[in-house]
Amino acid sequence: MSILSQLLKKSSPQQGIVLYYLFAIVVAFLLLNLPYVHKPGVNVNPIDTLFVAVSGISVTGLSPVSIGDTYSTFGQIIILVILNIGGIGVMAIGTLLWVVLGKHIGIRERQLIMLDNNKDTMSGTVKLILEIVRTIFVIELVGGLLLAFYFYRDNPDLKNAFMQGIFVSVSATTNGGLDITGQSLVPYAKDYFVQTIVMFLIVLGSIGFPVLLELKAYLKNRVTNFRFSLFTKITTSTYLFLFVFGVISIFLLEHNHAFKGLSWHQSLFYSLFQSATTRSAGLQTIDASHFSDATNIIMSILMFIGSSPSSVGGGIRTTTFAILILFVINFNNTADKTAIKAFNREVHIMDIQRSFAVFTMASILTFISMIVISATEQGKLSFLQVFFEVMSAFGTCGLSLGATADNISNITKIVLMVLMFIGRVGLISFIIMLAGRKEPDKYSYPKERIQIG
Repeated sequence: MSILSQLLKKSSPQQGIVLYYLFAIVVAFLLLNLPYVHKPGVNVNPIDTLFVAVSGISVTGLSPVSIGDTYSTFGQIIILVILNIGGIGVMAIGTLLWVVLGKHIGIRERQLIMLDNNKDTMSGTVKLILEIVRTIFVIELVGGLLLAFYFYRDNPDLKNAFMQGIFVSVSATTNGGLDITGQSLVPYAKDYFVQTIVMFLIVLGSIGFPVLLELKAYLKNRVTNFRFSLFTKITTSTYLFLFVFGVISIFLLEHNHAFKGLSWHQSLFYSLFQSATTRSAGLQTIDASHFSDATNIIMSILMFIGSSPSSVGGGIRTTTFAILILFVINFNNTADKTAIKAFNREVHIMDIQRSFAVFTMASILTFISMIVISATEQGKLSFLQVFFEVMSAFGTCGLSLGATADNISNITKIVLMVLMFIGRVGLISFIIMLAGRKEPDKYSYPKERIQIG
């Protein structure tokens, strides 16, 4: 701990966030090696234990072992703790770090914490952390109790029903994607009540905590002349667009394929759930391998985009995607080619630059990962399997075409773990950690045009 404290004192907030996540992974790994964590007679390879620890902290859901068959009730409780540690996320950990280090929390830092103009919820960083943690736990508890009572109706074993309800609720809210049945939510493919509850939990976890806190303040009428922030408007509209796009695409592409012979409402709920889970959740009501290649490509792209900033999910984030699209739309419509206008506001140039940096780094990172895995698993995995698995890991989603459950090499596992870690920490923090903050140049060179496109 003294070494960690020294490192934190010498590090920037972004480097500190990465260190906290690395430390959390080490703690999770040690917890998963405690006595009585595994079922009697079950031995787990250390690298597989590390994989589960990284998957839990990054709330991804990919796992080389079956959670239900491998871990005891005590072990499953440990995994719930790990998912909650990961679910609290970069925002809360970063805020704690700034407070512990005594860093001055200026305007830009507050935008990284909240991206919110609501004074009621920005009154203090410690209060913000408590608000986030309280919000997570309330959502998990309500969802867990609803599901537990429902599961108890079908299985009159209170312990199992309660454990399953809480596990599904925590896994959905944190977008963890892990399950204790070994079948995800496939047994509830025709149970619309369970699916609806889980979809709500997924959305509440992945839409972004600043959005939830703003909505809470709006409903309680705490602020006079309340106005939703630009972040909330862009995040919510983009989230809704991606969700509807996913539903329509999956429904149409699988109408005469995976959904052939099914009723319209069952096909619709399959589409609704799969679109919701691609934000970052990883739970599923139908095996993704049953879908066509076109559907799996679209789902991979949706996983690459991921969830909203300051949420439990990963990927490039919805705001990055929105800014990129708005930049293209606005490029020929304004005299200033760098200006992006939305909801009667103009996006800051720094946010535009960061969006392009995130997209470029994410593309390079996933591209290199696909090359490494394809070369390592040559002949064992198809290109679509590699593409799908890489996007799932980077988006901290957890959906799989079966590649992770197969006997993949340790190199592939390491690549996926790195992707999960970076996807959860966030590319901005990762880029700043690697590059550091440089002093601006005190001079400039003559500008010259070059041909583009």
